[in-house]
Amino acid sequence: MSDPVLYELDGGLAVITINRPGAMNALDVATKVALRDTVTEAAADPAVRAVLLTGAGDRAFCVGQDLKEHLGLLQQAEVTGEGALRTVAEHYNPLLRALAGMRKPTVAAVNGVAAGAGAGLAFACDFRIVADTAGFNTSFVGVALTADSGVSWTLPRLVGHARATELLMFPRTVKADEALGLGLATRVVPAVELADTARAFAAQLAAGPTVAYGAVKESLAYGASHGLSEALDKEDELQTLAGEAEDHRIAVRAFVAKEQPRYTGR
Repeated sequence: MSDPVLYELDGGLAVITINRPGAMNALDVATKVALRDTVTEAAADPAVRAVLLTGAGDRAFCVGQDLKEHLGLLQQAEVTGEGALRTVAEHYNPLLRALAGMRKPTVAAVNGVAAGAGAGLAFACDFRIVADTAGFNTSFVGVALTADSGVSWTLPRLVGHARATELLMFPRTVKADEALGLGLATRVVPAVELADTARAFAAQLAAGPTVAYGAVKESLAYGASHGLSEALDKEDELQTLAGEAEDHRIAVRAFVAKEQPRYTGR
């Protein structure tokens, strides 16, 4: 049996692939455990300076919860009285905290449909490089559920509250060109170019000033929920952190010498 999640580390770039192409990369329990643990390890590994997340095959990035397995869990819960949706606390929440909260850039290479929790994974990344044949669908209400996998937090930040409400209450497939206009996609490329384009994009981030990238992510998240005075104090704190990093000195020396900086990620 193939591993449900593949992992590759190449020059500071961690490539994580959901590997169930025959099931459109649906998330059964084994896949959720492997993905949660892999993303958490990548977030903590100082050798990782950027993460590229994608799905195997060309049909789907990830269609979210494996509903065939989920039906069995619902039937089991009727017998045992245990909750069938413990997966949110056990799998999705720690996975999304690690993915959205890591202090390094994250890129989703969306190679096909991203639905439900699959859309949540893509939305949690900093950038989404999307094949022109791909699309997004929130899909939760379609099975009489509400948003999970961080979508209630990420989607309004990408498209605004009103549009997020519409996409959640009236789920439909948002195709690549519309996704670009809405802000769900960072870039749309021909499907045959997706893998190379996304990898080059993520590799550029992996070679960049990792401490500064992490500070940018933290400052934006903080500024979204705090007032101006608090945001200014946070900027001071994070600028001090970035200014004390080795990469800042490397960048300044390279600028003065009119050379390209070679960052260390420290």
